[in-house]
Amino acid sequence: MRYAIMLLACMTLATGCSIKTGGSESDQQAMSGVGKIDGAFLTTGGDGSDWAATGYNYQEQRFSPLSLINASNVGNLGLAWSADLPDARGMEATPIVIDGKLFVTGPWSKVFAYDAVTGTPLWTYDPQIDKAKGVEACCDVVNRGVAAWKGRLYLGTIDGRLIALDATTGKPDWSVQTTDNSKPYTITGAPRVVKDMVLIGNGGAEFGVRGYVTAYDATTGKKKWRFYTVPNPTGAKDGEPSDAVLASKAAGTWSANGVWKQSGGGGTVWDAIVYDAELDQLYIGVGNGNPWNHGLRSEGQGDNLFLSSIVALKPETGEYLWHYQETPAETWDFTATQPIILATIPFGGKPTKVLMQAPKNGFFFVIDRATGKPIAANKFIKTVNWADKYDTNWRPVETAAARYYRTNQPFVGIPSALAAHNWQPMSFSPKTGLVYIPAQEVGLAYIPPARPQDKVQQPIGFNTGIDMADGMLPHDPAVIAGAQKATVGALVAFDPVGGKERWRVDYPVPWNGGTMATAGNLVFQGTAMGEFRAYAADSGKQLFSYPVQSGVMAGASTFAVNGEQYVAVTSGRGGSFPLAAGYAGGASRTVPNIPRMLVFKLGGKAQLPPLPAATAAAGPIPARRGTPQQIAEGHTLFGRNCQVCHGANAAGGGVLPNLQTSGALGNAEAWKAILIDGALKDSGMVSFARVLTPAQAESIRLYVVDEANWGDRNLPKPNAKPAAK
Repeated sequence: MRYAIMLLACMTLATGCSIKTGGSESDQQAMSGVGKIDGAFLTTGGDGSDWAATGYNYQEQRFSPLSLINASNVGNLGLAWSADLPDARGMEATPIVIDGKLFVTGPWSKVFAYDAVTGTPLWTYDPQIDKAKGVEACCDVVNRGVAAWKGRLYLGTIDGRLIALDATTGKPDWSVQTTDNSKPYTITGAPRVVKDMVLIGNGGAEFGVRGYVTAYDATTGKKKWRFYTVPNPTGAKDGEPSDAVLASKAAGTWSANGVWKQSGGGGTVWDAIVYDAELDQLYIGVGNGNPWNHGLRSEGQGDNLFLSSIVALKPETGEYLWHYQETPAETWDFTATQPIILATIPFGGKPTKVLMQAPKNGFFFVIDRATGKPIAANKFIKTVNWADKYDTNWRPVETAAARYYRTNQPFVGIPSALAAHNWQPMSFSPKTGLVYIPAQEVGLAYIPPARPQDKVQQPIGFNTGIDMADGMLPHDPAVIAGAQKATVGALVAFDPVGGKERWRVDYPVPWNGGTMATAGNLVFQGTAMGEFRAYAADSGKQLFSYPVQSGVMAGASTFAVNGEQYVAVTSGRGGSFPLAAGYAGGASRTVPNIPRMLVFKLGGKAQLPPLPAATAAAGPIPARRGTPQQIAEGHTLFGRNCQVCHGANAAGGGVLPNLQTSGALGNAEAWKAILIDGALKDSGMVSFARVLTPAQAESIRLYVVDEANWGDRNLPKPNAKPAAK
């Protein structure tokens, strides 16, 4: 009881609270095979029997030396076991496996432990997230996994806590609140552990926060240092190692005024944190600005360091070493938070220690990690229309239309905020010399804001500084069909030395899974349409496919027990594209969302349970009854407040409820109870009374009714079964 009361108190504090329980460090190491995981182990990753870190080892190549499963026998792969998981939201974690125990996280920051061979559950940990926090998660209530170190697992939670768990029992040893919970911070990324320190960043830049990375003592949870990625809007010093470089290099790249003074500027480090054991350097990938619109954020002035940058730090102290900004004056949500891979590859006739990244902006970067100097920047998707190339100073040569706040004209950007490559992990094979990128082409209309509500910071919902309402698709079946046809994905095998694609596999929709490469000349990837596949790493020939009944987003891992190799991956749809795409989601909108742990082996004979019966619509679509003025107002308000979760055009995406078929759509009082009174707050749908009046909520309902009627008459049903062949 005493511990529970302390934990509850800690959760309510803004920063700096920690709880320590449990045994000594030596006791912790003795409790589990996780006790062997330290810096020496993570430098190599071992012999492949374990997959002990989210990216396999410190290099984060996601390459396994195992070859028991290989290009000649992978066709015999079958299901060893599966386990259904409780929350039908996005599954983004790579399972880690240590001494035959598998650990994976799911939505709402829950952790699950299994016997990796049999699938027998060992324990579950639920951090009991207040579901109201979900409205502050830009891209679903996801989690990308845990870190293991000396007998403990480390978990970042959607409400900003960092929790140390006993790896054997799943019980908390300590917990620290890493964010101010009065602000819209979240954590979705996996922690990293370096030199007995746990490193964690955060998200929230779409809403309006200031980004940073913090290091905590792995044993006690005590804060060691913090590095802020953008200047303090107040002009004050933070008393952190970032103070000196923010003053000398960053402050002058921001305007004296601008919305960043109120928003915090963004720059969250929500995923990429990589330790270089060879050079003893830490690399962080910094995210987008707030608002996206550079014209509003910084009055169109300055590069806004360190947004969209790779920053190198001293791991012990957090002191600045070097940086490279991939997208100066970022204005399209072009983050540099995508996975980072470390490798030694030949450039200029000599082996070079490089950092490789394929960020949102569509260019593949190779950086000399000893100096921080770029070596190459080449396009890795077919269409990149915001910039033509990088010049000799390693700055992008932008197209004239891309700076929409200067032209005051809409710009349909490809790639867009949804990215040429998002969080889905890429992998690198030292055997082929190729990087395997889960790439995509997704457009977005960047429209300069004309309405006052699009220019100001709201206390709830996205604050992007663009007109998101008028960026939704028009009522034209031909335009919608064209958008679906142009919204595609691909597995791209990219040669970092040659700077070009070597082979590709095209997919009809984006948001396919992360990749994993192995010494068996294999690349594994799941698809948004519900398959788990294996390809020959050298040629791209498809060698294996298994129907997993649901879309796959996460990256796989592989391990060996008693001389037998296994492959593990999760299924489950979610994240930003399925939430927000609406009609542009195309065929992927028909794929069920089934959260599940899946483990494969050669000759596996297990079977998945039958697909659940399709859920019938809640009722007939109400008749259209709004006035043109109400529908127009509802369209604007829906675009500003609702589409990022419920889909553009209120069309849904198969993750959260499709409002066009909602049972509340025909009942004005029930609709008001949800939007204004917070009737579903315990499910994560909070009240929007802070930004909407009851009359405005009714206008949104009438807009959705109008949209549903139009779609019912003009478009194929999203859950329609395919015609028999």
